Amino acid sequence: MTDGPDKPMQDDPAATEDQGKASIRDLLVSAAFELFTERGYDSTTIDDIVRRAGVGRRSFFRYFPTKEEVVFPDHERALADMVDYLEQGAQDLDPVGRACGAARLVMRMYAERAEFSVKRYALTRKVPALKAHETSVVWRYERALISYLERRFATLPDGGARAYAIAASVVAGHNYGLRAWLRSGARGDVAVGVDQALGLVHRTWGDAGETVVLVAKRSTPMWQIVQRLEDV
Repeated sequence: MTDGPDKPMQDDPAATEDQGKASIRDLLVSAAFELFTERGYDSTTIDDIVRRAGVGRRSFFRYFPTKEEVVFPDHERALADMVDYLEQGAQDLDPVGRACGAARLVMRMYAERAEFSVKRYALTRKVPALKAHETSVVWRYERALISYLERRFATLPDGGARAYAIAASVVAGHNYGLRAWLRSGARGDVAVGVDQALGLVHRTWGDAGETVVLVAKRSTPMWQIVQRLEDV
């Protein structure tokens, strides 16, 4: 028998397995937030979460090493996407713009699940352990930006300082716009505030590493100055 347009497609075992993992992961996250809302974060145990989700205790630790991690289920993927995006921009003529673009990937992750993001933001503000965990997550994003920018500015005498300063500015600008949107209850387009803040960062640092200082005598002919600039 030959394959025809009416032949049912066979399920992809790998895809089916990935879907199963995603559904269990989502069940755990959903159960956790239901319980955090009902009982509070500190009063909810991992056993409570798995019981509500209807899965075994092992399933929890297969996806989340700690209770804190279940509050931030998407950050590993977002960080991997950011690193990949930065690596693809190894020759980008605008490294600061590339860093701002990487931050927008994180913004989109929050926007994809706006209601969940608002709940997480409110919970994180109340629980010191989660706020501390969030700080460590933010630092990993910043570290990825620093690593990229250090490579791009490696030939500059102040390249390391520039990398740290720009990465910190990108993270601060992104967080300013994102958190304003979260505090509003996710009203409007998150990109408006984030783009405004990142635009300021880009205008401030956008020429980092591209400035050329040329010293010449007043009597130097203009054609010689232009030639020397072209050589640079």
